[in-house]
Amino acid sequence: MSVLSKLQLEKYADVLIWGLNIARPGFKKYDTILVRCDLEGKELGEILNRKLVQARYNVVFRFMASPQLERDFYMHSDQAQRKFIAAGDKEFFRAVNGNIYIHAPASLTHLKGIDTKRQSETAIARKPLRDIMTANEEKGKFGWTLCTYPTAELARQARLSVTEYAVQISKACFLGEKDPVKKWADIYKNSMSIKKWIEGLNIDTIRTESASMDFEIKVGDMRRFLGVSGHNIPSFEIFTSPDWRGTNGMYYANLPAFSRGNYVEGIRIEFKNGRAVRVSAEKGAEYVKKVMVTDRGAAQLGEYSLTDKRFSRIDKFMADTLFDENHGGKYGNCHVAIGDSYSDTYAGDISGLTKEKKEKLGYNSSAIHWDLINTEDKKVTAKLKNGTAVTIYEKGQFKY
Repeated sequence: MSVLSKLQLEKYADVLIWGLNIARPGFKKYDTILVRCDLEGKELGEILNRKLVQARYNVVFRFMASPQLERDFYMHSDQAQRKFIAAGDKEFFRAVNGNIYIHAPASLTHLKGIDTKRQSETAIARKPLRDIMTANEEKGKFGWTLCTYPTAELARQARLSVTEYAVQISKACFLGEKDPVKKWADIYKNSMSIKKWIEGLNIDTIRTESASMDFEIKVGDMRRFLGVSGHNIPSFEIFTSPDWRGTNGMYYANLPAFSRGNYVEGIRIEFKNGRAVRVSAEKGAEYVKKVMVTDRGAAQLGEYSLTDKRFSRIDKFMADTLFDENHGGKYGNCHVAIGDSYSDTYAGDISGLTKEKKEKLGYNSSAIHWDLINTEDKKVTAKLKNGTAVTIYEKGQFKY
């Protein structure tokens, strides 16, 4: 039995559909929507499916592989199997208009001990499918969103009861509100004001300082800041994909993370002229180092983000990147992602953003995208292109 009530699940599904339509305005009847759902999220998946069918979308519903199926694949497959792409997959992803993923893991550590190279081979082989969806998103033909459903495994790894975990989800997604979609619309409106303010500053570089790090990024030319864009439920972050070549200094992730079945803690990455030159971790260091050699872009930056504590009600570690990267708490959070960039942070006509133009602008490309989160008290200073220094974030909130 779900720890979220039937009414909360109905509202959760409504918010997901709102998110999908914000992520890609202009959905039409009979557009194709792919719903991917972990087995433990079945109850929310069924409600979402009903609402999408009632709205006259063509729904393709797929349950994700169980932890045992996934482990058996990586344990017993050979290289040819790990690089296999099923006939028709490329054609399907070219045709699909929307994608909703319900994350409800039964295990976060089932791939522990599996050679990371095996996972990387599959990630690299499937990157062309991601590229198809990215290209369609750039053309306004595709949109996506995702959410997390409370499971016993998530709660255990976060050291919460399942009920406590579900309360965090309900608070974060405003499922206790009479009309959570209206609440999300208000958050969306308020975030737009902050994004316009940041973009209006004409920033050259952003320096982030805390007790454990001193880290600088170069925003890059033709960039815009995104956030609360419908892509993630919940989402309170304001982010961009910087020019990876201007990354320097020490970044520290004080929140632990679960990645592809592995647990890591206390990651430190030192960057010089855009590349990671020194990597360490208090736990899981070897895994981190292996991930960062997946391809050349895996050791370069794809995203920089800040979350304002005035928006986010998340105040506990959730053992789930979606929630942890939107942590509010006492000091908000900063997170970066090593790996792939978001091309929709381009401020020009995205339909004309070619591969060559992305490279020229310093957009990173990789088969991975891994978010690393810092919730320490921090000061964030922007150096403007006119040479002025402006504090844009302090004590967990934007100075807007």
